[in-house]
Amino acid sequence: MRKYLYPLLVIIAASSYGVVSTIIKLAMNSGFSASEAVTSQFFIGFCIAVSIYFLTSRTKISFKGIKMLIFAGILTGFTNIVYGHSLNYLPASLAVVLLFQFTWIGMLISCITKRQLPTRIEFISILLLVLGTIPAAGLIDVDLTKIPLQGWIWGLAAAFCYSLFLYVNGRATARMNTSGRLVFVSFFAFMMSAAFQSPEIIWNGTLFNEGLWIYGLALGLFGMIIPVFLFTIAVPKVGLGMTSILSAIELPIAVMVSVILLSETVSTIQVAGIVIILLGISLPTMLTGKLLLMKNKIAKQKAKNKSYMTGELKKHIS
Repeated sequence: MRKYLYPLLVIIAASSYGVVSTIIKLAMNSGFSASEAVTSQFFIGFCIAVSIYFLTSRTKISFKGIKMLIFAGILTGFTNIVYGHSLNYLPASLAVVLLFQFTWIGMLISCITKRQLPTRIEFISILLLVLGTIPAAGLIDVDLTKIPLQGWIWGLAAAFCYSLFLYVNGRATARMNTSGRLVFVSFFAFMMSAAFQSPEIIWNGTLFNEGLWIYGLALGLFGMIIPVFLFTIAVPKVGLGMTSILSAIELPIAVMVSVILLSETVSTIQVAGIVIILLGISLPTMLTGKLLLMKNKIAKQKAKNKSYMTGELKKHIS
């Protein structure tokens, strides 16, 4: 049962990210801009992280290994900024598809750093994820001929930043507890977003007087606290390659939440794409589990045979 714990944490973390786009749309429907919503996400996320640290940690905050955490925080904020830029040139459906190229980019980074090729199961899983993303995002009937080059570049850059974020989380320092790492990551993510988004919401009354804090609280939890906290725990155990595969659950969750909260319609083709993605996610876990069971059975059988042979040998000697 324990072997499924860390993959489950990755799935929960990625599912939390899937809720973020719908919450931002709800904030925009209430009259706020996407920039204001993202800034509230990281500011309130940082406040929650500090509260968690002081409530749960009894030791002083440590600065050991802070360089990697600075990098993780910058990548967290930069991913949102770059993804926002891509939406200026791309339809939302295509922007999501380009962002989800982190599945194979993350696998590529894993192969380079480990100096080994992906397994056959991982390769088939990545192929299914890429094939399922296009229909799941509703891109079958979209005209792509007029999409500017900047849109493609920004979209792929967001995917690359997200892949690097997952990689850095997999190398999180063990010299600091999880709540301490969360404080640093959220702080530098907020600093990054404040430099390029809308920091004025904190002092001009937009955040607290106009009700943006409600969306900021939800965004801070689902877009910062839950995923960063769980990724920090699980990615070192699961590995970047498998994390990239399991994180693809974000797209089906994003589609389902938009249907529930925004009353958006989903076509049969999109449902088929989601099914393909879910198959691609579950394939390596199921097959790996079966292989482990087979190996355990073979090992037990060998142990029994060895015990039997030893017993027969002792009888013969006596």
